[in-house]
Amino acid sequence: MSTYQSVASGRHLLADLHGIDAVTLRDATGIEALLVAAARAAGARVLSAHFHHFGGQAGVTGVVVLGESHLSIHTWPEHGFAALDIFMCGTAQPERALDHVTAAFAPAHVALTTVARGAPLPSLA
Repeated sequence: MSTYQSVASGRHLLADLHGIDAVTLRDATGIEALLVAAARAAGARVLSAHFHHFGGQAGVTGVVVLGESHLSIHTWPEHGFAALDIFMCGTAQPERALDHVTAAFAPAHVALTTVARGAPLPSLA
């Protein structure tokens, strides 16, 4: 008889943020500060961060590496769009990070997918 424990190792939030000001989505320094603050608001430990602006009117890509996993973002200012990825385990609360980012970006629409990650495999015993 197999048993399955539904406790996951972490939660992975995938958020598509639509309707954001283009200037905001080109500001690598501002986005880095925002995501670092979001991680801290979620109770996560920030280990490092790396952000890159692709120049001119192009967007930003970046990652905040956490003791509890990561936050990453890719922006398309020409579409007013950002793809946000928040994966946290332990006692960190990824929903708080998402709330922090959405409060700052004020998107017109958020499409959210939440995935439980690392749920134990069924026992073969």
